[in-house]
Amino acid sequence: MIGLVAAGGASVAVGSVANAEPAGAPLAQQLTAEDGELLFRANCATCHGLNAEGTENGVSLIGVGAASVDFQVMTGRMPMAMQGPQAEQREPQFSQEQSDAMGDYIASLAPGPGIPDEELLDVSQVDDEGVARGAELFRINCAMCHNVAGAGGALTEGKFAPHLKDIDPAHVYEAMLTGPQNMPVFNDANISPDEKREILAYLDYLDNNPSVGGFDLGGLGPVSEGLFIWIFGLGGLVAVTVWLTSKPN
Repeated sequence: MIGLVAAGGASVAVGSVANAEPAGAPLAQQLTAEDGELLFRANCATCHGLNAEGTENGVSLIGVGAASVDFQVMTGRMPMAMQGPQAEQREPQFSQEQSDAMGDYIASLAPGPGIPDEELLDVSQVDDEGVARGAELFRINCAMCHNVAGAGGALTEGKFAPHLKDIDPAHVYEAMLTGPQNMPVFNDANISPDEKREILAYLDYLDNNPSVGGFDLGGLGPVSEGLFIWIFGLGGLVAVTVWLTSKPN
């Protein structure tokens, strides 16, 4: 028994030394486009086809670029939890490294918009005049769906424009580049990279500056404000009137 225990312990010790990682070695190798292809075929091909050519359940991804993959995967919209009017944002199912690998694979199939550089997302370079221009660009191009305060809004057939509060600037930029779901594409010929950065600066301003008018009722505009006044304002007046007229009785 002593001999067996000693032999087993020595075997475990030798195996541990043999399998130990060298000092300073990375824990995992960086994923490549080939790894991205394997991930895609295991998780996305059911709807989008083995070669991303699309099926009746999912659109073709040839030419959408890495920016579209990063937006859809890292906002948790893909893979979809279930078929519906549109994919909803949720916790991402993949790591950033896995998403990048799948983006590299999709980008290798055909040219498409790439993930924006950090310089294009740096709103600290935008001055107050740039923020004002960004607000104007947002009102002209985005507010009809997303609301002037970025609070989102309802569309037709159960679809909606999501809110833009505390959203990763990279995902907003990618959405402008790729036009996901009901959103139109705003390529660099429509809105230049500098103008896109000014729009990001305006959204950052909204995130960091609460409503100066007090309670904003969700920032949904005159409909919610009018409804609030109609129900609580006029309702309160009616209640006071009834209370006053009932006192003499």
